[in-house]
Amino acid sequence: MAKLNVNGNLLEIDVEDDTPLLWVIREHVGLTGTKYGCGVAQCGACTVHLDGVATRSCALPVSAITPEQKILTIEGLGAQTPHPVQQVWAELDVAQCGYCQVGMIMAAASLLAQNTHTSDADIRSEITNICRCGTYTRVLAGVKLAAERMAANRG
Repeated sequence: MAKLNVNGNLLEIDVEDDTPLLWVIREHVGLTGTKYGCGVAQCGACTVHLDGVATRSCALPVSAITPEQKILTIEGLGAQTPHPVQQVWAELDVAQCGYCQVGMIMAAASLLAQNTHTSDADIRSEITNICRCGTYTRVLAGVKLAAERMAANRG
């Protein structure tokens, strides 16, 4: 039995200890926004926030997570109002096929929660998600625009 805090909801889920968090989120919680890509924590399609830190969920066993840790999925990120990264992604039409973009958005939101004054090098080193369509230039532009807006809103 796993106890997880997903998007602010404390859940008890009957799963094996070695079940990857990704499959718990998708199959047991029913939140399918988080995607399966590679299964070895390389591509980033499965990125969620674990206590605010972008975390690849496909290789993280549910037993490694405590009930006190907060898991945030893409469904929780913009639950009240769209997150600035989500807004910019739509405005700039960042996604092409879109499959990897949930992970990209989660990685970008985590980065910008830490620092809205990021350089291109910071963005490239922190957002290591793989996009088969090659939208990296648009991702970079989107992160920079979201950072500007978030910095301006913080005053």
